[in-house]
Amino acid sequence: MAGADSGFDWLSQVLEGTDANDALRGECEAMLGSLFETTFRQLAERQSEFEPLLPDDDDTAAARATGLAHWCEGFLHGLVSADHGDALKERLSNEPLADIIKDMLQITRAVAADESDDDTDEEAYVELVEYLRVAAQLTYEELVEFRNPSAADDEAAPGPGVLH
Repeated sequence: MAGADSGFDWLSQVLEGTDANDALRGECEAMLGSLFETTFRQLAERQSEFEPLLPDDDDTAAARATGLAHWCEGFLHGLVSADHGDALKERLSNEPLADIIKDMLQITRAVAADESDDDTDEEAYVELVEYLRVAAQLTYEELVEFRNPSAADDEAAPGPGVLH
């Protein structure tokens, strides 16, 4: 699977502690690989098709707020997990990425109020999801130099060392 055989093996990190011979691990690898490929393609095509993987719209406000918080935690973890050294640290400390990181850190603390207006909650949720969609796309584009040079030239397929 593309992108999983790099110096930074995100899939091994996600599945750490699981039995490599377990059939369920194999299924999980396949599903995560498919999700990776779909996400990469959505970001690379730059046609606003990227959608963060979040709880369903019919879930409770609390579950959706928790989902947003967890999504942001995972996104931020992905930004800093790959070993790109000082160059990446410098890039992440500059705008617009520094602002995106600060905003996502705030979202990781998201909770739904017990006594709030459902319409207001829904509006806020929709706005946050749209912000995350745009922020992820912008981050992907801003970090093009940290992806495999062949992937930067040919956005059709991810390569080793892909960062998004």
